[in-house]
Amino acid sequence: MCKFQKPQIPADATADERRAAYFDALCSLDLSDKVEKYNDLTYVSWANAWAEFKGCYPSATYRIIKNPETNLPYFADPFTGIMVYTEVSVDGLTHEMWLPVMNSANKAMKLEAYTYQVWDKEKRQYVDKTVQAATMFDINKTIMRCLVKNLAMFGLGLYIYAGEDVPENDPVDTQQSEGKKPAPRRVKTTVRTQQVNTTIDKYAGIRAALNACPDQQSLMNLYQQHKNEVDGNNEIKALFTERKLQLQKAA
Repeated sequence: MCKFQKPQIPADATADERRAAYFDALCSLDLSDKVEKYNDLTYVSWANAWAEFKGCYPSATYRIIKNPETNLPYFADPFTGIMVYTEVSVDGLTHEMWLPVMNSANKAMKLEAYTYQVWDKEKRQYVDKTVQAATMFDINKTIMRCLVKNLAMFGLGLYIYAGEDVPENDPVDTQQSEGKKPAPRRVKTTVRTQQVNTTIDKYAGIRAALNACPDQQSLMNLYQQHKNEVDGNNEIKALFTERKLQLQKAA
């Protein structure tokens, strides 16, 4: 294993130059004795990742972003699922990360169980599968996975995420979905509870993230992380502008 070596930084180095040096040092850190395997995917436990990161940045802090409306550590939408957010701050720099709560078949988990359909090539028909409701155990596990991914934004174990978009396959789903499928058809989703008759704000998660920004600098950091999405959507841009004006008045 290659132990972390503190980079030699000139006294007149700028903040960006100092951060770049530490980023390169963390990127080159060998975590081979810390990684674990699951379904052919490589990951680092949150405890090992945080220990390594604090060894580099003793003053580093992290924050689990809570929904200001519920004070719970997740944002839930009845249609799309549950998202968690973390922030890591060090040396005047903050990176935010987010991660959806997923089951082993890479399906979004929600607060209520629901069904979806997959094509069974042996039965030559669609069959129902169930995604169980998320528990606090699922949410807690996702938060800590989100933290590890957050640390990778500073360089730690970033190479591990080079293939992160490869899904965790459910063997049953894989077997059923191999081969030719018929033309996609509309899938009816059934929620196994009484439906709640409420108006859904499709930007509720974004509003909550904006409201969690305590100052204009954190708002700017959030904007920089999602610049393409914000600039490409006038409604989201308006929400950012509204929050900016609120923070300016409060300053």
